[in-house]
Amino acid sequence: MPHQLEVEPVDPSWRQEIARRFGRLSTTTARRAPLYAAMSAHFADRPELTDPLQAAPITQRQPVLLLAAIHHLLIADQTDPLVAWFPNLQVDPRPTTDPALHTALADFIGRRSDEITEITARRTTQTNEVGRCSLLLPAMALIAAEVDAPLAHLDVGASGGLNLLLDRFSYRYRPSPGATAEFPETQLGEATALQLTCQITGAMPPPTALPSIATRCGIDRSPIDVTDPAEARWLEACVWPDQRDRFERLVAAIELAHEHPPELVAGDAVASTVPALERMVVRGHPVVTNTWVLNYFTAEARQTYVSELDRFGTDHDLSWVYAESPAQTPDLDHGVPTDQHVTEITLVRWRGGQRRVDHLATCHPHGYWIDWR
Repeated sequence: MPHQLEVEPVDPSWRQEIARRFGRLSTTTARRAPLYAAMSAHFADRPELTDPLQAAPITQRQPVLLLAAIHHLLIADQTDPLVAWFPNLQVDPRPTTDPALHTALADFIGRRSDEITEITARRTTQTNEVGRCSLLLPAMALIAAEVDAPLAHLDVGASGGLNLLLDRFSYRYRPSPGATAEFPETQLGEATALQLTCQITGAMPPPTALPSIATRCGIDRSPIDVTDPAEARWLEACVWPDQRDRFERLVAAIELAHEHPPELVAGDAVASTVPALERMVVRGHPVVTNTWVLNYFTAEARQTYVSELDRFGTDHDLSWVYAESPAQTPDLDHGVPTDQHVTEITLVRWRGGQRRVDHLATCHPHGYWIDWR
């Protein structure tokens, strides 16, 4: 039985606030996540059902944490009646307009409130979106061709380290429908490997080969051991069930990680990055990657992190690839205005102590498309 946690008395103002947050989520997710939109609308109408979320630290009391906790339990127990509405767990899910969803959801919360409370008390939402490898590969292929040497890949903010398996996936890059760019359809990797598909606009140089990676390591404040079934299930639970393709490729990537467990280091990005680079530089050309990580840093921490990379780049050739939001990281080098809510792929090179910045592309944050400059 789950340990019974002590939860502070419910503040009526808390219920008003969480109802507002779920109401907003029900509106913003209606198109891309109809199940979570319907569940959020019900939570907005009945905020007392969200009381297990009060066990979370104040900064973590977000709707997505409660939704992930429910998802986590359902992945583990797919005999529960609520599973009938989850498209990633059912071949033919029941429609979200079915009013029985509300009854099943309220019943689930009533039966499993203690378990949900325990999860929200100790978990934070985590993502390890392997689709972002489609964004990293073109830049890493450019680097590999330039340095003509194996790479030493350091992924900072690695979560479960799945992006470190970048060279073990297969890729299909194809022109976007109606695009006028001169980009031939390109396929890389073994046909039997997990395939990531990305549409291209703009004159992106087609990758001709997967890069040779001599060594790889990930840094994360709270790394996830994806070979542990419970930890892997939490990563899966943080993917929205309406996005079945993301869920399925995550499951496939986790299976691959069982065969090739990534090396992960628990540590602070600012303090741990340069020591890791100093260990890895003897094995290959160091490449640091960040994908939707730096927005979680404070502005001061981001600047210190960049200063640490600059310090290392003064004495060693180094490449840094980041796919980040200019709007959420306005103090980084970006090639688009910081009021634009896009994701941008940027390549920073240090060669012979000299620093150069190239703004390569804007892209979908999960790797579905790239608009190359």
